[in-house]
Amino acid sequence: MKTSRPIHTDFQFLLDFKEKELVDLFTDLREYILDLYPDCNELVYHTHALTAVFSISDKLSDAFCMLPMYTNHLNLGFNKGTLLKDPSKLLTGTGNLIRHIDVEKSTDYRNPKVKALIRDAIDFAIKDMDKPTKSVGATISKIKKK
Repeated sequence: MKTSRPIHTDFQFLLDFKEKELVDLFTDLREYILDLYPDCNELVYHTHALTAVFSISDKLSDAFCMLPMYTNHLNLGFNKGTLLKDPSKLLTGTGNLIRHIDVEKSTDYRNPKVKALIRDAIDFAIKDMDKPTKSVGATISKIKKK
C-alpha cells in the first residue's frame, strides 16, 4: 500500500538542494514508515540535519522514529531506542535514549527485522503516551522561515 501524503513544501524546498540518490532513499524510507503507520504525524525540522520525525501525537516526546538527513548520509533513528528490544543488535549509538540504523540502501530497512523494530517502537510510543492526541495523519512544519 503506497501512501499519498505529500512532502511538506518547507521540507521539499530544502530537499531540492540534496543529492538525488539521498532524496530517493529518504522518500522510499518515509513511504515505508507511513505505510506501517498511516495515522502518524510527521514533524519536519531543519537544524543540524534535515529531519522528518514520526510521532503518534503532535509532540516530539511521542515520536517513535526519525529520518535525519545529513550532507552525505541518512539514518533511521529511534527516539527511545535504548528502551526497545533489539535481539538482532541492529541499533547503534551511544546516547541515553536515541539509537539509529545507518541507511545506505533500501535493504538496510526493507527487511523483517527492521520492520519488527519499527512496529515495536510504534507500540512502545502508544503505551508511553501521556494523553490522547487530536492530530492524526498531519504533517507539521517546525522549520523556521527566514
